[in-house]
Amino acid sequence: MIRFADGATVPPLGQGTWHLGEGERPRADEAAALRLGIDLGMTLIDTAEMYAEGGAEEVVADAIAGQRDRVFLVSKVYPHNATRRGTQAACERSLKRLRTDRIDLYLLHWRGATPLAETAAAFAALVASGKIIRWGVSNLAVDDLEELPDPADCAADQVLYNLEHRGPEFDLLPFCAAANMPVMAYSPVGQGGTLLRHKALATVAGRHDATPAQIAIAWTLRAPGVISIPKASDPAHVRANAAAALIVLGPDDLAELDAAFPPPRRQQGLDML
Repeated sequence: MIRFADGATVPPLGQGTWHLGEGERPRADEAAALRLGIDLGMTLIDTAEMYAEGGAEEVVADAIAGQRDRVFLVSKVYPHNATRRGTQAACERSLKRLRTDRIDLYLLHWRGATPLAETAAAFAALVASGKIIRWGVSNLAVDDLEELPDPADCAADQVLYNLEHRGPEFDLLPFCAAANMPVMAYSPVGQGGTLLRHKALATVAGRHDATPAQIAIAWTLRAPGVISIPKASDPAHVRANAAAALIVLGPDDLAELDAAFPPPRRQQGLDML
C-alpha cells in the first residue's frame, strides 16, 4: 500500500479515466469496466474536469454509485479555474457530476497564471469545508513544489512517468519521498504505442508470460511511493492491468530495461501530455 503523509493508504495500482466519457464506447460499458477494476482492488480512480469536459466524471459517478466508501476519488481543477473563487466553483461542479459530497484528493492539473499560493489557499478552504479531504498538484517540478506556501500541505504530485519519460527519477521522486508525498504516474504505458513495441519490453514480457503493457505498468510499480494509474475501458484490459500488480521484475529485467531506456543523469524539464 502507498501511504500519504496524513496516514491514509491506497493501493499502488489505480485506474485512470482520460478519454472516458467521449462517446467512443457506451457510457454503461465504461462504468462497468471501472466497477470491475474496483472489485479487482484498483480502488483509486483518477479523473478531472478536463476529461471530456466533465464527461469522465459522470462515468465515474455511475461506477461508484452505491459504493462510494470503497473508492479513493481523485479529480483535478483546470489552471484557468484555479483562482480562489474559481477553484471553489469548479470543485462544486465536479462534486455534482461525481454525485458525491467529497473528493479524496483534489489536484491542480498543471500550473497556469494563478499564483500557487492563491490556489493553495483555495484548496485549504475546501479542506476546511469538508468538500475535499486533501489536495495536491499535477505536472509540477521540484522548483514549483518548493514555491508552495508549505510543501508539506501538498499530498501528491501526478506526473508523466514511464520508461520513455524517466526524468522524475533524478530529483522529483527523491524530493517527494523525503516529503512523504506519493507520486502518481500517468500514462504508464506511454502514448501512441511506440513504447509497447520496443524489443526490450517484449523480451522481458516473454520471461514473465506477460504483455509489454503489463511490464510497463509493473516497472512503474517497482518504485516506492509511486501510484500507477493506467486507463482501461473493457473487461479484458482491466483484468490485464490488475494482473500487472502481481509481476515482480528481477535484477536482470531491470538491467535490460535500463539499458534500453537509460535513467536520467541530470535534471530534466518535466514532460507532460
